[in-house]
Amino acid sequence: MDALDQKLLDLLTRDARLSLALLARRLGVARSTIQYRLERLERSGAIGGYTIRPGAAARGPSIEALVLIAVEPRLQAAVEKRLGAIAAVRRLLSVSGSYDLAATLTAKSAEQLDLALDDVRNTPGIRKTVSAVVLSARLDRGA
Repeated sequence: MDALDQKLLDLLTRDARLSLALLARRLGVARSTIQYRLERLERSGAIGGYTIRPGAAARGPSIEALVLIAVEPRLQAAVEKRLGAIAAVRRLLSVSGSYDLAATLTAKSAEQLDLALDDVRNTPGIRKTVSAVVLSARLDRGA
């Protein structure tokens, strides 16, 4: 992957709906070059697909929390399975340090978020959690 491929990926990360012609204009290359590069990036797996990220208007009001989770060593798989069944858990990451997992939870209200946090805390195999409610996003490059 060269600098042009990276610039192309950066533009598509910000807006995957950009037309080939607009991508070509912004990058100063021919439309056919963009088409060829996109096909190559898709084949290589650098582009895994195109998707829609619903905006705030589609999602409605919501509240989000980040949760660090310490797990009993032999119960990691069971904890991950149980957390995956909690609808409010949107993302679950394995992390290094004194915690084993980090989760992102989203709910429509503070009350629903509180119930979801209780579900997480009461999961067998979880030793300790630290949670923080997200106040605002200062930067979001999308996932």
